[in-house]
Amino acid sequence: MLKSTKPIARIALAIAAAVLTLAACSGDSSPADSEDQDGPAPTATASTTDSDGSDDSSELAGAAPTSTQETTATTAADADDAPEDSDDAAASTEPIKLGAISTLTGPASFPESHSAAQAVFDRVNAAGGINGRMIEYFVEDDGFDPALAAQGARRLGDETGVAAMVGSASVLECAVNAQYYAEVGLFAIQGTGIDPVCFATSNISPVNTGPFFSDAVALFYASEELGAENVCFGAFDVPGFGPAYDAAVAEWTAATGKKLTYSDTALIFDGDLTPFMLELESAGCDAAVVQANDFHYVAMMQIREAQGLDVRILGLTSGYTTAVAEQLGSVGNGLILASEFEPFTDTDSAVLRDWRQLMDEAGVPQTSFAEGGYLAATIMVGVLEGIDGEITRESVAQALLNFLPIETGMTGTPYAFGEGTAHGSNRAAKFVELVDGQWVVRTPQWIVVP
Repeated sequence: MLKSTKPIARIALAIAAAVLTLAACSGDSSPADSEDQDGPAPTATASTTDSDGSDDSSELAGAAPTSTQETTATTAADADDAPEDSDDAAASTEPIKLGAISTLTGPASFPESHSAAQAVFDRVNAAGGINGRMIEYFVEDDGFDPALAAQGARRLGDETGVAAMVGSASVLECAVNAQYYAEVGLFAIQGTGIDPVCFATSNISPVNTGPFFSDAVALFYASEELGAENVCFGAFDVPGFGPAYDAAVAEWTAATGKKLTYSDTALIFDGDLTPFMLELESAGCDAAVVQANDFHYVAMMQIREAQGLDVRILGLTSGYTTAVAEQLGSVGNGLILASEFEPFTDTDSAVLRDWRQLMDEAGVPQTSFAEGGYLAATIMVGVLEGIDGEITRESVAQALLNFLPIETGMTGTPYAFGEGTAHGSNRAAKFVELVDGQWVVRTPQWIVVP
């Protein structure tokens, strides 16, 4: 049974603190004094219900929650007054250790997620940390290798002794490490969940939609919003992904009563996609949802142009980057991708103002993966600030088990953790289309499969 506590509601206040912290650290004029602000700070609402049934709600603004307490040096007099060898005193000044395992090298890499999380933690530390305790963030590269993913998790869990995992973005680490996390009581707020186990285990809750929920949403958008009559599907042959592909298609079928015209889920990751594209055209596909990486979408659109094909390609947030837009230019016209978070190319979005400024300051590329890392770290900092007493692996675990869903502003559905054997709270997407080298937001409202 979920319990609720007032400290959990501090997550809501944390995001409001971020904008104030930015202003204080940068020395710029406050929003109230500036005449060129383009709207209010991003807002969302977090609500908890106390054990007595009362409601405790707060408004969020911005993101990266920060502590406003000042760090004070201990004087010699203070030291004389304090008991020697005090465990409490030592514990109160020890760094809070957090970890992440990401795919940073190999055929695919996702460096922005942990980099964005690091930027959030750096800002928290600059503002005094969590009740005076600094955050130390340790990142392991799994290199697209299950053995390295397992070794990294045990280094972080057993040797480093991290209190939690946050901001990870890996193709395979959930599948490799989920059982280990459960055994040692480690909980993870994944910045970018990719493999199916990320969304089907008790100790991991990603902030992103993930490829399989995105598949279902993209199929729904293709048939119900674009009006495609012959919808097709493509994906790569990745061990363990097959049932998740089937589940995504089944979710779309259940919602629409429709079936795929053509499907190929055995594509070769580094193979030639020309035969696949020709099969789509031959099958009469009006629209094809393809689960792929950024370079795959570039290749597919180039093949589409070279072969004079008509099939419309839809895909995932992995291809939603400025680099893809610049590389394709007008050749990419018509490519439609799902944005798992508030579209980052919407420069008028007040929700992303704090994220955008922090990424600029930290030199982190603005991508969906950076949004995921930022949001994961933001939520984790709020959880840490809401813990009464010592911050340990056990107390973080309990706080996440007690966690109630909160609106983030950056996602179309509330983020949740809590008890349960599976966590996949982000079930929405907005869609962007490439037009002459620029991403254009096509759905101002979030699309959710009924």
